[in-house]
Amino acid sequence: MFIAILTYKKPLSEVDKYLAAHREYLAKYYSAGNFIASGPQTPRIGGVIMMKAENRNTVDFIISQDPFNINGIADYQIVEFTPTMFKDKSLEQALNDKD
Repeated sequence: MFIAILTYKKPLSEVDKYLAAHREYLAKYYSAGNFIASGPQTPRIGGVIMMKAENRNTVDFIISQDPFNINGIADYQIVEFTPTMFKDKSLEQALNDKD
């Protein structure tokens, strides 16, 4: 399990120019089963993506496809962790499903 913490490097007016393309990118990786949850930080200084991936190389490839990355909109901090407790079984099952 990985969490990508995005921090915007550009003003929100520039971020917003790429928001539709970024959302298409998110939809692609939700459909592929890689993304579990995502959304903006509060205050809106960046975003967070929770993802499943086999390894860090896969995460790096996925991030390389993000229009925010391609266009220099955000920096990415990647945190790998192993979840051991869950609020409900459906999340645990989703994280353990093999795609």
